[in-house]
Amino acid sequence: MTDANVFDLATGVSFGEENPVLIAGPCAVESEEVVIHTAKVMRDLTRQLGIPYVFKSSYDKANRTSHNNFRSIGFEPALKILERVRCDLGIPVLTDVHEVDQVKRVAEIVDILQIPAFLCRQTDLIQAAARTNRTVNIKKGQFMAPDDMAYSVDKVRSTGNQRVFLTERGSTFGYHNLVVDMRSLPIMRQFAPVVFDITHSVQMPGGAGGASSGQREYGPYLARAAAAVGVDGFFVETHPDPARALSDGPNMIPLDDMPALLDSLVTIWRASKPYIR
Repeated sequence: MTDANVFDLATGVSFGEENPVLIAGPCAVESEEVVIHTAKVMRDLTRQLGIPYVFKSSYDKANRTSHNNFRSIGFEPALKILERVRCDLGIPVLTDVHEVDQVKRVAEIVDILQIPAFLCRQTDLIQAAARTNRTVNIKKGQFMAPDDMAYSVDKVRSTGNQRVFLTERGSTFGYHNLVVDMRSLPIMRQFAPVVFDITHSVQMPGGAGGASSGQREYGPYLARAAAAVGVDGFFVETHPDPARALSDGPNMIPLDDMPALLDSLVTIWRASKPYIR
């Protein structure tokens, strides 16, 4: 990764620090109680470990497998909760955007705009997010070769916004399954900083008959491999009780398991850092 790719994601959070960046939170803004509790626990844990932290949660899950599945508590109510995390708790916030006409409003609330994997080629959406001058995270599509993500990065930079990073979340491997090609991490780091998505790499899209399933037990293994290969941060969805989560429960990491997971990732990441270009 070149020096040009070391930049501030948000106030107090930068790539290129002594520890990897962590992006973490519940999949969706399902309630104020879950969001605020998770944000507080993760804030205190990352401060203890010295890890730069960004809170993540989606105000709308627009790409659910079935229209009968939970999507949102409402656009403005969800944004109000995210605003509380940012302003009252002092934590930078990331959320995803699906529609161009929502970008401006969401950018007033959060620090990082995320382009979902299914939309990583959508030029108008990417450039609308970039023009807000917020940091833009583009999740690599399950259907994309890692080297083709260079063009998505270029779409952001064409607006003059240089603050863009990529997230690896696995590639389609037959029906209802994903696989992570660890070669994609150094390939994409040629273009921009790269974050590894622990949660969605073990997702099984549509694998539960109208809903996605997952194998969270394998998340730590893939995450430790990514730490050794070389990444700039980690993305993980976590919840106090994943079995009761309204979205992506089978592949979310329980909140109580996060201390041990982060401790192992930081140890491996620090040991590997001298050998990673």
